[in-house]
Amino acid sequence: MAKRFNLTGSGSLLARDQARLRNLRARANAKLTGVPFDVDAAVGSVSADNQAVDYVVNVGVGTPATTYSLLVDTGSSNTWVGAGKAYVRTSSSKQTSDRVAVTYGSGDFSGTEFTDTVTLGSGLTVTGQGIGAASRSDGFDGVDGILGIGPTDLTLDTLSPDTRSTIPTITDTLFSQGVIPAHEVSVSFEPTDSPEIVNGELTFGGTDSSKFEGSITFAPLTRTSPASEFFGIDQSITYGTSTSILSTTAGIVDTGTTLTLIATDALQKYQRATGAVADRNTGLLRLTTAQFEKLQSLFFTINGVKFELTPNAQIWPRALNTAIGGNANSVYLIVGDLGTPSGEGLDFINGMTFLERFYAVFDSANSRVGFATTQFTTATTN
Repeated sequence: MAKRFNLTGSGSLLARDQARLRNLRARANAKLTGVPFDVDAAVGSVSADNQAVDYVVNVGVGTPATTYSLLVDTGSSNTWVGAGKAYVRTSSSKQTSDRVAVTYGSGDFSGTEFTDTVTLGSGLTVTGQGIGAASRSDGFDGVDGILGIGPTDLTLDTLSPDTRSTIPTITDTLFSQGVIPAHEVSVSFEPTDSPEIVNGELTFGGTDSSKFEGSITFAPLTRTSPASEFFGIDQSITYGTSTSILSTTAGIVDTGTTLTLIATDALQKYQRATGAVADRNTGLLRLTTAQFEKLQSLFFTINGVKFELTPNAQIWPRALNTAIGGNANSVYLIVGDLGTPSGEGLDFINGMTFLERFYAVFDSANSRVGFATTQFTTATTN
């Protein structure tokens, strides 16, 4: 699995992540209330420039297989191709009677739903997997589509006319066809100061013990909505030894969000504690070098266990500052503003920058998410 920069357009990482959150929240609320999902309301005013850092994986579709480069996303559950390389029909391709459409915070696609043979790697092949074939898409320059590995119910209302039907995810199908022994997928990301590198791993059906240290702490999925519609958990956040940033509340764990986002009032506490100022060019908080030297760890308490986000883990890789429109000599924080106050049922997103420091297990069978430290938890890469 490769980490990749796609820096087309002028939008900031924060604006892109906030647009994604608005979309996630709107989709969850539509499902909870039974009101049809309003695409225009969810997308907001951010252009679909997909300025982001993301992880992509090569996926084979068809017989013989065509290889597609797909974004890894635990915050959505449709798998589709055609943003870059067009869907190629083969002997295993079967067109359904449905159209399919999904909007994301900084992009969208629509097309036709197929079922097909999908290969993720040696020994990981399924048949009859639902695949969207995009006839149009926006915001996905440089990739071919998305590998959606979130909760299955997120596919509700994405098909037409079968709006109440769900589409099994690739994890669902691997398990139901007996390809993997457990209904789960584990994610290993690593921090880097390189703009493109193969340094991630998805493990379907179990864990890779070489990628984490000690034991895995599992937290049950939250019952608080709308976070409960995703891989949501409850946690609290403390700065240093005693400064409360966010009391125990619900949020989500999401590979598709780049930054680590917290509610607006929590970010204000964090900003006061660190002395950071808002940077207009990047949209991120900025520290002086002297302030960074005094920066303390953030502690995320998840199911009674503290996970330490070190000072180095809280900053954007300085070697990549200019790639996001920043100054090469500045220090930017990866903790950003969720854009909404706490108490609204989705008060944080532990995004890619958090997951680069902790191994994560998305255990659908047992309705829980697990975390473990890794050799990169205390790395000084950034």
